[in-house]
Amino acid sequence: MEQTVKIKICGLMSLEDVAAVNAAKPDYAGFVLAKSRRRISREHARLLRMELDPSIQAVGVFVNELPQIVAGYLEDGIIDLAQLHGQEEETYIHHLRLLTGQPLIKAFSIRTAEDLADAEESSADLILLDHGSGGTGECFDWQLLHTVRRPYLLAGGITPENAEEAVRTYRPYGLDVSSGVETDGKKDAKKIMEIVRRIRNAER
Repeated sequence: MEQTVKIKICGLMSLEDVAAVNAAKPDYAGFVLAKSRRRISREHARLLRMELDPSIQAVGVFVNELPQIVAGYLEDGIIDLAQLHGQEEETYIHHLRLLTGQPLIKAFSIRTAEDLADAEESSADLILLDHGSGGTGECFDWQLLHTVRRPYLLAGGITPENAEEAVRTYRPYGLDVSSGVETDGKKDAKKIMEIVRRIRNAER
């Protein structure tokens, strides 16, 4: 049986966001724990995690955070995976692995084929390919994806309108969506349900 494309809805900030995600049943829900308009506190993340459907894995997004702090979130069960979205290098990843055995996602800003080659060399469990510094709501040149040889999460400018094309044309390991399921800067339950439906439909 062919691997289903994973779906991550990122940037949850409220109990309403969690309820929308619980109804739509993506594979991952993301909490931004770094400087961003979507940033939430540790205690708020813990509260949202308690309300999250246990079948949905919680991902914490960090930017150049101290490894001990990232490991603390993982070891305390607030999140299941850490997503590193800064300039964390291999030494940082190795250090974090000494502190926790939980899975790590490393995000890469993709502008050129060389950027993709660097991403493929990462020792992280999974790589995430994004446009710019993340959270821009813009796509990079997806034509570059034809050369990728390892599983990846595709992020940046994914919306209910282009998600099916991404799945059918590039077969990523998963899609990471944030601003593409928002209306006026807030998560939109209808858009979340719609993008999950479209992605699942594109797999058939």
